Amino acid sequence: MVNLDQNIISSLQNIVGASFVFTDEETRKDYGHDETEDYNFPPHVVVKPANTLEISEIMKLANANAIPVVPIGGRTGLSGGALSILGGIGLSMERLNKILSIDEQNLQVITEPAVITQVLKEAVLEKGLFYPVDPSSMGSCFIGGNIAENSGGARAVKYGVTKDYVLNLEVVLPNGEIIWTGANTLKNSTGYNLTQLMVGSEGTLGIVTKIVLKLWPKNNHNVLMLVPFYKSEQACEAVSAIFRAGIVPSALEFMERDALDWTMKFIDGVSVPIKENIQANLLIEVDGNYPDVLFQEAEKIMNVVEAFEIDEVLFADTEEQKNALWKMRRAVGEAVKSNSVYKEEDTVVPRYELPTLLKGVKEIGNKYGFQSVCYGHAGDGNLHINIVKGEMTDENWKTDVPKGITEIFELTVALKGTLSGEHGIGYVQKDYMPIAFSNMELQLMKGIKKVFDPNNILNPGKIFPDDV
Repeated sequence: MVNLDQNIISSLQNIVGASFVFTDEETRKDYGHDETEDYNFPPHVVVKPANTLEISEIMKLANANAIPVVPIGGRTGLSGGALSILGGIGLSMERLNKILSIDEQNLQVITEPAVITQVLKEAVLEKGLFYPVDPSSMGSCFIGGNIAENSGGARAVKYGVTKDYVLNLEVVLPNGEIIWTGANTLKNSTGYNLTQLMVGSEGTLGIVTKIVLKLWPKNNHNVLMLVPFYKSEQACEAVSAIFRAGIVPSALEFMERDALDWTMKFIDGVSVPIKENIQANLLIEVDGNYPDVLFQEAEKIMNVVEAFEIDEVLFADTEEQKNALWKMRRAVGEAVKSNSVYKEEDTVVPRYELPTLLKGVKEIGNKYGFQSVCYGHAGDGNLHINIVKGEMTDENWKTDVPKGITEIFELTVALKGTLSGEHGIGYVQKDYMPIAFSNMELQLMKGIKKVFDPNNILNPGKIFPDDV
């Protein structure tokens, strides 16, 4: 752990102003956690810069004195990426919260990193434009955090994830240098792709201070349906079958029975009748500009799912009903968390392998004595596995669950998948990285980190199993 003396604190105050430097225990603790289980690692000091130049000066100071710096956004992460595990400077980005410009001619937006994702989406929508990336926490997460984790969401199945929309980034490097990573163009084959290297790097290579995103014209219509299945594995099988039938939904979400039951108890105003023997549901959306085409696609989807053991399909007839179903889906993670101590794993496999993954998860849970609640973005093979403590003893939770998680990740990789689809590796998954990567592959990644951050001050102790 680093010890920040008064000289360092005074220097930070000179850079950002004394009212934006916090050393009190309550503030440090508040910025010492995200949504990852119950971890809390307070920084020694919380600093709230206002602009790129202040961040540059902070990094020069930190680099010269070998002080760890952890960028902190909306604190909605699920892999511990914003935890200050070595103390140091907690660099809150919250004051960089302006949308700088919306270019309606080129369908682009330039934004600072602390703009809430939903605020960004609504701002461009007012201009008739569409930013599709919609993580479940979009009402509170920052767009900069989305960049750091390469966030996805329900509509990634059709529109892609964060990386597919980032054209250019202003970045402060660990030594305080300021760079732009690319160009504000839709095509760029000029040199190494530093933009895409930065996206998903979890705040370990540089601090993003401005973001250029491409946009879509907005779609005007959608059809949303909830399909109940009597067998969970059949719900997973139906996912691939829908695509093989030539349909690309704008969203295709999987929810186990427990996920729905817990969620409806957790939130008000949402009630979906579910028959006793229903094991899982698919929430399926198609969108576009022509209602006739959407109804034809919905009919094709019905033809596919009717080959499985399903109950009556619910079509959302009104915007109110659609919003209620989406509210239910987006609240699943919070609902599970409210029921029990839990661990969430963010697996992803080729979508055809989803039934095998789900079956394996349940078998591994039976082997080690834990319950799992599964849901996620089935359309792109992304399954969130919530392992709940329930009645497990502290000893079993501590010793048996990690063994089970190891086997889950081994199965995932054996199915040609990987450890995380959208939450990142951060602090809690780093010990599992050798399951997915060879030593040579990990050394290449560490070499990249060394080039950007030779003193290992920027978000240390993340991603790599032997780091700190």
